[in-house]
Amino acid sequence: MTAATTLTTDRLTLRQPQASDLRAYTSYCASPRTKFVGGPFAAPKAFDKFAAMTGHWTLRGFGRYIMERDGTPIGHVGPMQLDDTQPPEFTWTLWDGTYEGRGLATEAACRVRDHLLGDLGWPEMIVHILPGNTGSVAIAKRIGAVLTKDPAPEWYDGAHVYRLTAGVPA
Repeated sequence: MTAATTLTTDRLTLRQPQASDLRAYTSYCASPRTKFVGGPFAAPKAFDKFAAMTGHWTLRGFGRYIMERDGTPIGHVGPMQLDDTQPPEFTWTLWDGTYEGRGLATEAACRVRDHLLGDLGWPEMIVHILPGNTGSVAIAKRIGAVLTKDPAPEWYDGAHVYRLTAGVPA
């Protein structure tokens, strides 16, 4: 079963990436907000990463959604799966700090979690979070992810691994 291309919450539209999102994503990539994902990144790398996010939908039938509020793209949330022998990784980020502290990332993550684990019946997803990323740790806990003792993947050295499974109440 393929993931829905658009989901909604009370305050957000969650949709597939569009070319018009690239400018906001590039600004995010150039900012210190990317410190937990290996950034900041120059515009060519931001373009490459955005193209991968967009193409993931074609390659896997699911991907990260753009969080849109009042017509403005403010972040992304959803699964990516670099290795199809492993569970998908669940990710989220707000591109601009002015949107933090309002529960928007948690709201988006809950909606996507419910769609994937509930509607589509996925058994699990994993979440990788670097130590010190307290905002993401708080969201992971709010959506029901549980810290494991699993080792971090080699491409994300030092990350803590959380597991999010179907049927776990948030």
